[in-house]
Amino acid sequence: MPVKNKSPVRSPGLARIGRMLDGHLPAAGQRIGLLGGSFNPAHEGHLAISEEAMRRLDLDEIWWLVSPQNPLKSANDMAPQSVRAQRATTLIHTPKIRVTMLEREFGTAYTAETLKLLVQRFPRAHFVWLMGADNLIQIDRWQDWQKIFNTMAIAIFDRPTYSLRALAATAARRFARFRKRESEVKRLADSPPPAWVFLHNRLNAQSSTAMRAAQGRGITSVRSTCGTSDADKD
Repeated sequence: MPVKNKSPVRSPGLARIGRMLDGHLPAAGQRIGLLGGSFNPAHEGHLAISEEAMRRLDLDEIWWLVSPQNPLKSANDMAPQSVRAQRATTLIHTPKIRVTMLEREFGTAYTAETLKLLVQRFPRAHFVWLMGADNLIQIDRWQDWQKIFNTMAIAIFDRPTYSLRALAATAARRFARFRKRESEVKRLADSPPPAWVFLHNRLNAQSSTAMRAAQGRGITSVRSTCGTSDADKD
């Protein structure tokens, strides 16, 4: 989730981070999934991947990291970060999913920086980076992408048409010997990095890109008939 953000990296105190998280700081041993993206807009697929991650990885919480701007995507149709975060919040109906703008507060420009800072601030929490198979294909284009694998465990969720390409991608081959079996997924959060798992699940092609296109045509709802939704990196 690299973003166009040239501000220097900051390390806010715990009190400030607590305010960003509505007064909540992770307890020692807490298992937290991190789902990053533009959320432009957030949709049911983001909720579905969060709920599935919570269930299959035995997580306590999911944090949505709403990015300021992804340089791999056009800014022309990107809503302001605060608007995207507010819209995402309206989808959430559980305190176990938290919408955050931590990257803006941290001043981090790249995912690797954000994850490193979170681990430094909360060394006793157990974080897992969550992403779709489409991002495994192109993560080697991200700044310091290998540091992401070496910072925390990663759970990768299958997406329509991406499985074979994802598992043959540069990152999958580079870290092949650290891949965990799906049967081990509930222990992933406790695994020292590098550790990753590829999760096969019922697929749904819903994406933020499709939703924006549909909204532009005056269509208010976009649904797939493929079963359980999955999130994209939008």
